[in-house]
Amino acid sequence: QAACSPPQAIELALQRATQAFAGWRLCPVQTRANYLMQAAELLEQQRLELAALCVREGGRTVSDALAEIREAVDLCRYYAAGAIELFGQAQQLPGPTGEENCLWQYGRGVFVCISPWNFPIAIFIGQIAAALAAGNTVIAKPALQTSLTGMACVRLLHRAGVPSDVLHFLPGEGAKIGGQLLSDKRVAGVAFTGSGATARAINLQLAQRDGAIAALIAETGGQNVMLADSSAHVEQLVSDVLKSAFNSAGQRCSACRVLFLPEETADAVIERLIGAMQWLRLGSPLDLSTDIGPVIDQAALDKLAAHVAYLKNNAKRLYQLPLPVGLEKGHYFPPTLAEIASLSQLEQEVFGPILHVVRYSGSDLSGVIEAINATGYGLTLGVHSRIKATLQTVRQQARVGNVYCNRNMIGAVVGVQPFGGMGLSGTGPKAGGPHYLLRFAVEQTVTSNLTAIGGNPWLLAKQGF
Repeated sequence: QAACSPPQAIELALQRATQAFAGWRLCPVQTRANYLMQAAELLEQQRLELAALCVREGGRTVSDALAEIREAVDLCRYYAAGAIELFGQAQQLPGPTGEENCLWQYGRGVFVCISPWNFPIAIFIGQIAAALAAGNTVIAKPALQTSLTGMACVRLLHRAGVPSDVLHFLPGEGAKIGGQLLSDKRVAGVAFTGSGATARAINLQLAQRDGAIAALIAETGGQNVMLADSSAHVEQLVSDVLKSAFNSAGQRCSACRVLFLPEETADAVIERLIGAMQWLRLGSPLDLSTDIGPVIDQAALDKLAAHVAYLKNNAKRLYQLPLPVGLEKGHYFPPTLAEIASLSQLEQEVFGPILHVVRYSGSDLSGVIEAINATGYGLTLGVHSRIKATLQTVRQQARVGNVYCNRNMIGAVVGVQPFGGMGLSGTGPKAGGPHYLLRFAVEQTVTSNLTAIGGNPWLLAKQGF
């Protein structure tokens, strides 16, 4: 398709994906899995070229880009194995003697996969791999800022064996493409990662169509909190906060946005945290010694600057790492810490390297959890405590998808920490988890009257006849 994906290209992609679905739906699961396994091999072979493109286009540090490719490899292999297990053969269901009941699962149809710029390889390939593994044809739309990286990933999947009519690439402006694509009843489902506002717009557009109700799998970010009590190990807490808040320039869905500290230890923790921030190195992502690279574009930079301007009049304390000489003309934003009075001061997610600190009374743990739940978001939560009862209380009461205890709260591992939230943070099921593929599939139950052919053959075999 052309770089701007004109209406003709969108219509052509829809036509071809729809036509290809009949054959892909019945394509042996092992064949689909083999394509994904081959894609994983190619990702590993071309990791340096892909990482370089990801660094150049998306501003990712080298270490982040390589870790992202590792995640994409894991997702391909995990979904390939999951597809064989779930779709490789019918699930036998109980029934009376003389009757056989089987549950089969098939792809839904044409799936549109819409991915963000902050994980242009892992999320982009992960969405596509899951949809393909379950037997869907795919139209993939990358974020505009990282379209070249998306194109390289689609070319790799085609090289791995995925037919060109099964997987289509549509780059361009989301609003322009979505207006035509998502209003078409040939689209059976959408996998989306991005803002809550865009997810709501997609949901509304899908609901207004004639025809079957489409599936929507959405992951939409969060107002993520790390909560520490007075028993927390301060050095470990500071290290984990630093990674959670500032890695990838804070441009992770799972990044820590707010740190709750008990009044008894807040001053000491803040002092050490500011000291640790001063060691962070801001600079070009091409430099291997860089800790924090640029934010994605000027629009992101302007939003962060506007938020800091707000904090100057509304925060109790504000510290910002000085911007190194020579970075004034780039999209660089220095790590920033601000102490605010309450979580309710933050009306929306601030997507960048800004950490907000809130003090709380050590006896008011339930009040903190209520404040977290009141935001409506429910993606990630970090807890630092050496008291088992505290960890259990937070786990039971907090309505979040991923709870991390006494560690950092980023870098979920495929199959180990399935990633996804609830409430304003997404629909679920979790990516990289055992239930994700099922959302891409429909179920068919087949009931057979075996007495019509003389009874259950396996009963005869069991009796030795």
